[in-house]
Amino acid sequence: MVTKGQQVIRQWYKKKNWEQFAFQGEMEEAYLSGYSGLLNAPTGSGKTFALFLPFLVDFINKHPETYTSQKNNGLLMLWITPLRALTNDIKKAMQEVCDEIGLPWKIATRTGDTPAAEKQALKKKLPEVLLTTPESLHLMMAQKEYPKLFQSLEVVVIDEWHELLGTKRGVQVELGLSRLKALSPKSLVLSQNDEIDIVPTLDFGLKTSNLRLKIWGISATIGNLEEAAEVLLGNDFQPEMIKMVRANLEKKLLIKSIIPENIENYSWAGHIGLKLLPQVMEIVARSKTTLIFTNTRSQSEIWYHAILDNYPEYAGIMAMHHGSLDNELRNWVEQALHAEALKVVVCTSSLDLGVDFRPVDTVVQVGSPKGVARFMQRAGRSGHHPGAVSRAYFVPTHSLELLEGAALKQAIKNGIFESRDPLLLTMDVLIQYMVTLAVSDGFRADELFKEVKTTFVFADLTRNEFNQLLDFITNGGKTLAQYDEFLKVVIEDGVFKVNNRRVAMRHRLSIGTITSELSIRIKWLSGGSLGTIEESFVSKLKPGNNFWFAGRSLEFIRVKEMTAYVKKSNAKKGMIPSWAGGRMPLSSQLSAVFRDKLDEVAHGIEKDEEVIALKPLFNLQAELSHLPQSHEFLIESFKSREGHHLLFYPFEGRLVHEGMASLLAYRISKIKNASFSIAMNDYGFELLTDEDIPIEQALEDASFFSIDNLLDDILHSLNANEMARRRFRDIAHIGGLVFTGYPGQPVKNKHLQASTSLLFEVFSEYEPDNLLVRQAYNEALAFQLEEFRLRLALQRIIKQNIILKTIERPTPFAFPIMVDSLGRERLTTESLEERIAKMARQYGADEVDNPDSYRDETRKVRKPGITRKKGF
Repeated sequence: MVTKGQQVIRQWYKKKNWEQFAFQGEMEEAYLSGYSGLLNAPTGSGKTFALFLPFLVDFINKHPETYTSQKNNGLLMLWITPLRALTNDIKKAMQEVCDEIGLPWKIATRTGDTPAAEKQALKKKLPEVLLTTPESLHLMMAQKEYPKLFQSLEVVVIDEWHELLGTKRGVQVELGLSRLKALSPKSLVLSQNDEIDIVPTLDFGLKTSNLRLKIWGISATIGNLEEAAEVLLGNDFQPEMIKMVRANLEKKLLIKSIIPENIENYSWAGHIGLKLLPQVMEIVARSKTTLIFTNTRSQSEIWYHAILDNYPEYAGIMAMHHGSLDNELRNWVEQALHAEALKVVVCTSSLDLGVDFRPVDTVVQVGSPKGVARFMQRAGRSGHHPGAVSRAYFVPTHSLELLEGAALKQAIKNGIFESRDPLLLTMDVLIQYMVTLAVSDGFRADELFKEVKTTFVFADLTRNEFNQLLDFITNGGKTLAQYDEFLKVVIEDGVFKVNNRRVAMRHRLSIGTITSELSIRIKWLSGGSLGTIEESFVSKLKPGNNFWFAGRSLEFIRVKEMTAYVKKSNAKKGMIPSWAGGRMPLSSQLSAVFRDKLDEVAHGIEKDEEVIALKPLFNLQAELSHLPQSHEFLIESFKSREGHHLLFYPFEGRLVHEGMASLLAYRISKIKNASFSIAMNDYGFELLTDEDIPIEQALEDASFFSIDNLLDDILHSLNANEMARRRFRDIAHIGGLVFTGYPGQPVKNKHLQASTSLLFEVFSEYEPDNLLVRQAYNEALAFQLEEFRLRLALQRIIKQNIILKTIERPTPFAFPIMVDSLGRERLTTESLEERIAKMARQYGADEVDNPDSYRDETRKVRKPGITRKKGF
């Protein structure tokens, strides 16, 4: 039987000349049957309508005669997105549907960009559908009598859940959902014949319905979809009430690598890049609208500048989009894309997600995206509507990246995607959440503990740990009891509350888990904002210096109250701002497929155009050393006037290589004392020392690649204390141990670092079991060194045949790692380009061209006896 709601929506489809996809029909059936779950659908497949339209069907079914006049129903649907930019597009699509079927609703948004007046209005009256972010949800929960806002809530949708999963923003979502479920006094079906009423933990005298709160996530394809659903819904959902709806639409995707005319046998990161600009612009010329994705904001500035310099005819029909640009500029770019006013946009991950730009028919990816899912997400920006073809071009920035291009194609063909591993026991986020609830109406400890335990992230939280957190927010814990600023929460009649208005205000200003370097706003002398740049870059500028930002040549005038004032400059050259945290390591899945491709090369299989193009490079590698097969692990050794070089090739990504290099250097040093200099890239790493390295003796020891005593050896080989200290800075910020300042009056970065360092030292010395310090060490191992992945890599290597080759000069595999050695401290008047060319001539390599100006910067982390440098 077709219901009234289904009739209305089907009629709407008919007027649009659209047909409902099978997965949309399956989603409608699951929704109307009361299920919660996860919708897996590719970008541009109609996934927003797949969840929004069943919600409308359900509402119309409940009000079949009066739905066109049914107003003031309270908040019925809460739609959470990871990016504020997504809300505008989704709001427009939803509002259009409501208007066309006669629903008298106004879809609203509540994000950091929402004007203060609108936020105040939303406090008094919420619309039926509200689009928001994880941070704004927690801000809503930080206001008095917030449960009244959610008393009519029927469904929560988490859009782009794959982007939030495995992040602290995702933990915010888990905690927020646990609260919304607890506030919903609704029935939970255990089986067809058994029903139990769930009552709210706090009685606010609210009117309730008999229907259970639904929770749905929308996710692109990742490697652990089932686990993603489990994390989203928590452990209090019964399996029989969970549905996984898969679109199973075969998205037409055309991927092509742009292959240089001349492949250099000796190349390094950034070596090719802009040399391929003419080929890229040919693609742009024959396309309607093109998005050029770069991996960093610095790269986007450089590519935009290069296009403007070499193709001035694109002025006015070209734009740039990245997260540091002013919000008004980003909105203008998005609106211009919708209006088909732009031919090309140079962008970063700021345009990765869900925004629907139908005019875009081509995507260009500059440099390896380092992950299969990320590339698919970006490729899906083109042809972003059902049935359209997505066209994506891969632009390598150095020769070996071409093999990553071949690996990307193979991984997509085989359906291999990265998993998003969920976070566990993030105590800093829980502390922030506890204070958020205390700022509003307060909480009771026993009830909150049971509630939090229903989340995936805190399922293993012990009552003792929870009590430590309670003691921390009320008494400052064991260490900070003497300092009033850490005594935020009081207990009244068993309810944990914040009564101090200053504490409450500062906490609301600090809600969120996104941490970054302190930023300086860039403004014209005449008024108007361009965006933000990190303080560390601005501090290097002197009045009169020129730099490029937001696609403009700017002259720096002065800094006043955390604002840098600039004016337009006619200079053609200038510095490019750099931002921290822009580099991504090769994912484990892409690494595995890359090694498979290398195995094919070693066996003479040449089925990919990228492999054919790289044949001279691979031939030279085989001639000078060896091409490792899947059962082999290659180590190269040679001497130069710099010292003794050892090069290892796990092909596991730079973070794993950083940990493995330090680990193996430490294990060698137990045989013979030595000081090592370390360099690495995504393919391998180098150990360099002044003295002969006893590698043969080390390889004879079965424990050299063993995972036995791995954690202890890692902690001995690295400055674990300094790594944990760096992680603690963000943890202290999220957990409310430091206040970053009021709007327009941020605390200086050096003061924040000094405060967090002092707290870290105090906790480490006087409270060694502190949960936040423990978290800092765990995060350092998990995220900075990828300890779990390092363990798996060692287990793989120990089963392989070790191929130790003594070589006369660097091989094509070794050269890009060794380029990093040119960044080591030395007094020289030569440019890096000249030194690279000299090194190539010294080792008898081919003539080497100059690298692009945007090559990655070298960062150094010191430990006595070991110099660690992140390579090119």
